Amino acid sequence: MTIGSTFNYPADTAQHAHRKKRSSKSKWAASFPNPPDLCFDYRTLVEQFNGIAQATEPHHKICIIGAGITGLTTARELYRCGFTNITLIEKSQRIGGRHLTALGNNNTDTVGRPPFEMGAMRMPFFNKSNELPKDGRSLMAYYANEFELRHTDFPNPGSPAVRSTGIFLREGSIDDSTEPTMLIWKNTDGKTPPPGQTLGSVFAKWKTFAERMTLIVSEHYGCEGWEHMWNSIVKKYESVSFRELVKMPSLDGWHHSDPGNFGGLGMTAQESAVFYAIGIGDGSWGAFYDVCSLYPLRTAIFGFSSHLQLIHGRVNVDGKPIASPYLNHPETLDSRGLAFNKPTYIGLGSLAESLLFIKSQETHESLYEHLIKSHSGFMTSSAVTKLKKLKNGKIRVYFDWNITQKEQAKKEFIDYDSVVMTLPSWLIETHISIENFSQEMLPFEVIEAYKSAHWETSCKVYAPLKKSFLSQNKKIPQAIVTDSLIHDVYTYRYNATNTYDCILLSYTWEDDATKLSIFTDKELVDRCIEDLDRILLKSANIKEKISPYIGRDNAVVQRWMNDKNSLGCAKLYRAGTYYDAMKLLKYNRDFSHTSGLYLCGESFSVDAGWTEPCFRGAIDTVINICSKTQADFNGDFTMHDYPLYKAEP
Repeated sequence: MTIGSTFNYPADTAQHAHRKKRSSKSKWAASFPNPPDLCFDYRTLVEQFNGIAQATEPHHKICIIGAGITGLTTARELYRCGFTNITLIEKSQRIGGRHLTALGNNNTDTVGRPPFEMGAMRMPFFNKSNELPKDGRSLMAYYANEFELRHTDFPNPGSPAVRSTGIFLREGSIDDSTEPTMLIWKNTDGKTPPPGQTLGSVFAKWKTFAERMTLIVSEHYGCEGWEHMWNSIVKKYESVSFRELVKMPSLDGWHHSDPGNFGGLGMTAQESAVFYAIGIGDGSWGAFYDVCSLYPLRTAIFGFSSHLQLIHGRVNVDGKPIASPYLNHPETLDSRGLAFNKPTYIGLGSLAESLLFIKSQETHESLYEHLIKSHSGFMTSSAVTKLKKLKNGKIRVYFDWNITQKEQAKKEFIDYDSVVMTLPSWLIETHISIENFSQEMLPFEVIEAYKSAHWETSCKVYAPLKKSFLSQNKKIPQAIVTDSLIHDVYTYRYNATNTYDCILLSYTWEDDATKLSIFTDKELVDRCIEDLDRILLKSANIKEKISPYIGRDNAVVQRWMNDKNSLGCAKLYRAGTYYDAMKLLKYNRDFSHTSGLYLCGESFSVDAGWTEPCFRGAIDTVINICSKTQADFNGDFTMHDYPLYKAEP
């Protein structure tokens, strides 16, 4: 879902917003656009020399479960602070989690192949429109700059980054055309509405609502009274589903006396059906119709969909990796000699690889070089099975080591002072038992919140695309949005060097992704190509197949609900459950100093499906571990400067 991606209104508005009185804590207050929870400039804290703090208990023993972006960021920043007794445990044979860059089938056929982003793929840097992406006040911008990651505008449907977007709805008869027609949307200036009466009406109603809310929010964000205003918005919309918001009557204007009320979109049933199927041309939103309306609001209004970026990797303009640690090694081994995926520094996978292998300026070694010095510093192919709180205050972590070689697998345990849980929350309930934590350490309401969390599934079908499609074909649109089985189609190029370009043949979420579970991977690839050909041939203004351009034999399919290390793609929350999600987000602040357990990352956030909450959750954990161990914070930061989460109606 890419709400609001057809225009960068939040980023544009930020250039001109009239600022109200700044908070007395303005040094640490975030600037708009940025997430509303918390209104805190994490980048200012992290980009200091020596990072967040200087450890006074460097040997405090810390275990981090999961080597996705959250776990790697937590480990790296703790190490920058001077904590040296760190263990990182990963169940699979690769790092990165739901950042999954595929280089050919099973990552074996890489010659001339572009990277396929099977998980996260388009990154908001939260920059204003008059700023370069890496100047955005976000952690994504900070790390992209730190690791020299190359990036370009993501070719989102309906955006200026694509030459045209095809819209095929109701078998080509959306505006009662005499013959099946694919509407062609060219939006090179970023301000052109989608074609046709129906889409134009849907677009206008969304734009009116979004622009009004963005303008008001941008004036209050980061100022005194912002927390009050955000809480007013939460109270208004936390029990309203996205489906209800779409049909809720619109308002003529916003009033100071009712600061949280921006009304709804005021769409008719027919307009709602169109909105369900294709949004305003940028992809189906129907999978998100039954989530809490606060999720799409925060996504659209706070910069999650402005100036989205495609990450090429730690590469030069031709897509060739620049000199980087372990790039040319035949293999990389963990602390106990087990091999895991070696770094390529290509695509979004380069972010996880850089976090592990690139040395920070404050440390003598990279995180990887430090961890592998210890026999249990970095363990892959190791599955945590139980956490047990001991009477001496430590936490015993039980794990199965070397699970990929069952004949050599071994059950072990190690005791730690602090344990950081970064796993998708469903994996905790299904794979890990938690024992001897009292209600003062881990309340039932927190356990219930992560057990009952709603995880969305997602399915992606990628294939190589002949370069002649983007170079020579002018008839078939570069991106296609439909209400058919395949839904959204993306085509794009990384560089001229790769033998092939990319086609994302089908991108689906929730029920639309679940429908595809009936097919084998090969059947699904064939079905997607056949359906796309059918749509193009049926469209009177196209009448051309795309299949001759597609390398179907080298297609790759990813179904996130079937991934045993994920059990879903993104954790969302339904109407009426926002405060349950907030209980997870504020757990570290309220209970971790007693429990020694930290809930960390996107799985315990309210901004699911994005990378920024992975970073923010990691830094939140580091802040709280530093506070518990009386570390010396840098930059005159104190816990009084850190905003409080509000988790009560």
